[in-house]
Amino acid sequence: MRFKLDENLGRQGLVAFEAEGHDVSTIHLQGLDGSPDALVYDVCRVEGRVLVTLDLDFANPLVFDPRRTSGVAVLRLSRSPVPSELADAVALLFVALSVNTIAGSLWGLPSGRPTC
Repeated sequence: MRFKLDENLGRQGLVAFEAEGHDVSTIHLQGLDGSPDALVYDVCRVEGRVLVTLDLDFANPLVFDPRRTSGVAVLRLSRSPVPSELADAVALLFVALSVNTIAGSLWGLPSGRPTC
């Protein structure tokens, strides 16, 4: 699966997606750090990549229509997350992707260990 990680997922996010064998790019690697959300959305849409982000602005389907994308996954972490919290949220995303398709959808994934 093809993913684009927003700049807020950092190196830890990149390593987790690469370890699962996904085709992953990042906003940082593409030189788009600090770009407006609309540009990030359009780049993901044009490239056919699922956007994975912590940015709650992307959770508004009236502004960022997920039906026009390969999918948007907004990971929800606590206000002061510990490093394992991101890993748990990414693991939950992988579990969800193993049984569902994200294409054209908006997913909000809470922090916490996957139970399935």
